[in-house]
Amino acid sequence: MRLLITQQDLGNWAANYICQKIHAFEPSSQKPFVLGLPTGGTVEGMYAHLCQLHQQGQLDFSHICTFNMDEYAGLSAENPHSYHFYMKHHLFDGINLPPSQRHILNGQAADLQAECAAYEQAIAAVGGIHLFLGGVGRNGHIAFNEPGSSFSSRTRPVTLEENTRQANARFFDGDVSQVPTHALSVGIGTVLDAKEILFLASGEAKAQAVARLALGGITPNWPITALKTHANATLLVDRAAASALPEALQTQIQHQFEDKTDPAVITL
Repeated sequence: MRLLITQQDLGNWAANYICQKIHAFEPSSQKPFVLGLPTGGTVEGMYAHLCQLHQQGQLDFSHICTFNMDEYAGLSAENPHSYHFYMKHHLFDGINLPPSQRHILNGQAADLQAECAAYEQAIAAVGGIHLFLGGVGRNGHIAFNEPGSSFSSRTRPVTLEENTRQANARFFDGDVSQVPTHALSVGIGTVLDAKEILFLASGEAKAQAVARLALGGITPNWPITALKTHANATLLVDRAAASALPEALQTQIQHQFEDKTDPAVITL
């Protein structure tokens, strides 16, 4: 896999990359280009840039199909803390993606297991995900796959760790007691099935997870390391998120920047 370190705006770089992938796709009358989508603070800029590209006439979403990574259990789609609401506010209201082509897990489904099974079936029905986008948790979680999650896991109900709930409390007016204890999440295996993966990490809070990916082995204790098993995976990070990398890699990165290479590329 590739670790990309950039001095550019992460959201702008990622949005332009997505745009290139969509334009390069040869559409089928039966199978659309399929995106896996995340939520969270790291990708808000990416969504703003995607909306801008659409409004400038550079990106058409009418033949795109999307599947979100996760949703809190128990929250309605109208709840301002739900990921349904997040996606509507940050992306869907600003583009021409038909509602029938947007897929987000229903956290209020009467049978959560059946909801998750149907989600996997829906992904398979459109031919799988072409590009799965995501962020990285402080403890290395991807989607809501907490440390210890199996790399073969599929979409399922999950229990959120306390540190994940504390990290997400900023989206609940700083009140961790309001953060749900459970969620529905695609599995690590679901993510790894995608033809290509692009994850983003920004800020010093993610530096340990980035360093663990770069320097450590592949272990369920750090779910992010599952990306190293994928043939076409990329982690895009800013300088702050790369700050815990060892001096030898920092020197390599700096030399690439001095040679006008941005993003700098580290092959893991």
